[in-house]
Amino acid sequence: MSAPVSRATRLLLALGTCAAAGGCGTVDGATQRLAGAITPYKVEIVQGNFVSKEQVEVLKPGMGRQQVRDILGTPLVSSVFHADRWDYVFTIKRQGVAPQARKLAVFFKGNALDRFEGDEMPSEAEFVATLDSKRKNARVPLLEASEESLQKFSSGRTPAAAQPAPAASAPAAAYPPLEAPAR
Repeated sequence: MSAPVSRATRLLLALGTCAAAGGCGTVDGATQRLAGAITPYKVEIVQGNFVSKEQVEVLKPGMGRQQVRDILGTPLVSSVFHADRWDYVFTIKRQGVAPQARKLAVFFKGNALDRFEGDEMPSEAEFVATLDSKRKNARVPLLEASEESLQKFSSGRTPAAAQPAPAASAPAAAYPPLEAPAR
């Protein structure tokens, strides 16, 4: 190759490299703007047992292990080395919401509940309110029925004991044979 052709080739190669590098900066800036507008989906991570304030209020010293298990559920951590201690741990990580972590330790003496200690637990209504991040300042629905609402639904209906029992259908007199008759 002649010297003028090789110089021209090197010059074109250098100019092409500069143009490509400049273009990458523009594409990179556009990518950053696009990444700010579009975020990937992050999986909600829930671990452990949710323990509410209402559940903790039911616990009383002297309860048996099975009674505590019926109220709080199976403990997340029960150690062979600490057989008289159950740990209930609850964590939740969601996109757009601050992570939550709560702990409750339950101590036994023999088979009876001795004491419990841990974080301040939210009520069920408070916890439900923290789950819905899309509706701010939304009213949390009432989670239990009042006597007035029960009366409203029961009025106009006859009690179940006063309602006539549905007529039982008569059993079929004969059923078809399960096997074909022998020939």
